[in-house]
Amino acid sequence: MAQRAVWLISHEPGAPLGGTVRFSRRYPTVEKRAKVFNGASYMPIPEDGPFMKALLFELRLLDDDKDFIESRDSCSHINKTSVYGLLIGGGELWPVVAFLKNNMIYACVPLVEQTLSPHPPLISISGISQGFELLFGIQDFLYLGQKHDTEINTKLNQLPDLLLQACPFGTLLDANLQNSLDSINFASVTHPQKQPAWKVGTYKGKPQVSISITEKVKSMQYDKQDIADTWQVVGAVTCKCDLEGIMPNVTISLSLPTNGSPLQDILVHPCVTSLDSAILTSSSIDAMDDSAFSGPYKFPFTPPLESFNLCYYTSQVPVPPILGFYQMKEEEIKVKITVNLKLHESVKNNFEFCEAHIPFYNRGPITHVESKVSFGQLEVFREKSLLIWIIGQKFPKSMEISLSGTVTFGAKSHEKQPFDEICIGGTAYLKLHFKILDYTLTGCYADQHSVQVFASGKPKISTYRKLISSDYYIWNSKAPAPVVTYGNLSLQDNF
Repeated sequence: MAQRAVWLISHEPGAPLGGTVRFSRRYPTVEKRAKVFNGASYMPIPEDGPFMKALLFELRLLDDDKDFIESRDSCSHINKTSVYGLLIGGGELWPVVAFLKNNMIYACVPLVEQTLSPHPPLISISGISQGFELLFGIQDFLYLGQKHDTEINTKLNQLPDLLLQACPFGTLLDANLQNSLDSINFASVTHPQKQPAWKVGTYKGKPQVSISITEKVKSMQYDKQDIADTWQVVGAVTCKCDLEGIMPNVTISLSLPTNGSPLQDILVHPCVTSLDSAILTSSSIDAMDDSAFSGPYKFPFTPPLESFNLCYYTSQVPVPPILGFYQMKEEEIKVKITVNLKLHESVKNNFEFCEAHIPFYNRGPITHVESKVSFGQLEVFREKSLLIWIIGQKFPKSMEISLSGTVTFGAKSHEKQPFDEICIGGTAYLKLHFKILDYTLTGCYADQHSVQVFASGKPKISTYRKLISSDYYIWNSKAPAPVVTYGNLSLQDNF
C-alpha cells in the first residue's frame, strides 16, 4: 500500500500548455519495488511535462482537443472509477488516480504488487484506496479556511515537509496533513511524546463518541421514454472520539433494515485496522443480486483526536425519494410551466426544508407571474429571473403536489441577467433542495449498543443521520436536455 509518485497540477484554460505542475513528489524506493513486481510490464514514472500533457489529454482538458479519439472517447471506454491509463512514450502508465477539484488536478500512481498485463481488478490493488485518501487529505489541507492564492501557495510550499511525516517512503500514515503541521510546530517547542506518528497529544476529559451518517442523493430526471432517469446515493460516516489514552480502540457497526440497500464502493480512513473481505469486494460496477453483502459493516479503528470521515460509500437505491416532471412551453415573451412532484411512500415525510428552484436563463427580468400552487407558496425573484417554490416541511397526505402558471419577461440585459450556455430556448430545469434529519435513503444506521470502546471510562454514544439533496435536477420534458451519468467512485466530488 504505497504510492510511486504524487502530483498537483493547476488547470489553466487558455494557457499554452493548459496547466502548470504546482507540486510533484517521487518515491525512488517504491519505484524499485514497482520494477520488481511489474516485471516486463513495468512503466517508469515520466517527467512532469509529459505526464501533465498525457493527463490533460485523458481528462479532456486541453483547449485544442476537439476531435473524437476512439481509444478515449468511445462508449466502450467510459471511465467510472477516476482511475486512468496514460499513453506516454509508446507505453501505458497505469493505474493513475486523478480527479479535478477547484481547478486543481490531484493525481498519484499507486504501487501494484503484481504484473500489470493484463490489468488486475482494481479491488485487488490496495494502494488505490490509499491514493484516494492521500489526495483527499491534500485537497482538504489546501482549501481549509480561506482560499486566497497567497495562502494556497504557502501551503504548497509546506507540502514537502508534511509528506515526510504523513506519507514517508510513499506509505500513507495520516491523511490529515494538519496533524503533521501541528506535530512540526509542537515538536519545535516541546519534547515529543511517545505517540503514533499520525496522532498528536492525548484527550483529557469526559469520554464521548459521536457518529454522524450523511447521505447525499443526486438525480437527473427527464420524463422521456427514450432517456432513463438516473440517481445515485453517496454516504459518509463522520466520527469524533473524545477518549483518554494514547491508543484507544473503537469498533463501530453500520446496519441496514431488512429492505435496506447494500453499501458499495466502501472507502475507509487509514486508521481502520481491519475489514471483512465482503465489505471490500462490494462494488457498484457489478450487477446487484440477492447475494450482495448487506451487513453489519464493522469498522475497528484507533481514532485520531479530531473529527474524521471513517468511511465513504455508494448505494444503488431502487427509486429516487422525489419523482416528478417539469414542462415549459415558450410563447413569445411568456413561458407556460407545469410541475408535478411526488414523494415516494417509503421516504420519511418530515423535512427540515424542501424547496424547488426554477431558474430562467438567457431571459429578461420577470415582470408578471400568474400561478396556481396546490401546496406551499411561490416566491418570485424578478431581477434574478428565478421562482422558488417553498414546499415546507411536509408533503400533503396524497404525497403529490403541483404547480402551474405563466411567467412574463421584460427586455433582456446581458450584463445583469443570468446566462447559461446549456439552458438555451426550451432547455431548462427545476432543481430540488431538501434535507431530512434522522433518516437515510439506504436505511443505514449506527446502533449505539453495538459500538465497542476499549478505553478508560464509559463514553456517551451519540448518533445522527441526515439525507441531503445534491444536484437534484428535473429537466423540461418538452425540450432537449443534457444526459448525465454518474461515476461510481467520484466520492471526492460529493463531500
